[in-house]
Amino acid sequence: MKPGTRLRSAVCDAEVMVVRGAAGVIECGGAPMVEAKPEAAGAIDPAHANGTLIGKRYVDAAGTFELLCMKSGAGSLAVDGVALTVKEAKPLPASD
Repeated sequence: MKPGTRLRSAVCDAEVMVVRGAAGVIECGGAPMVEAKPEAAGAIDPAHANGTLIGKRYVDAAGTFELLCMKSGAGSLAVDGVALTVKEAKPLPASD
C-alpha cells in the first residue's frame, strides 16, 4: 500500500488516507476498503462496528500501518482482521 492512497469503506461513510503501509488488507466494518466508492453499501459486521473518528490516526501494534481518518464512519478499522487502535499523542517535553 502506497502512502497517500485514499481508501473508502464498502459498508459505511468512513474514508482514510494511508500514511504508512505494508502488505495486507485494510478493512473497515469487517469488509475490505476500496479506492472507488462502491455503488451499493454492504452491511457492517457487528464485531467491527466501533466507529472511526475524523482526524485521528490509527495504527497496528507493530507500527507497520498508519491510517489517517479523513471522514468518520460507523465501522472500525482493521488490517487482515486485527483491529487498529488510535495513535496516542506524544507528550511535550517539560519546560523548566
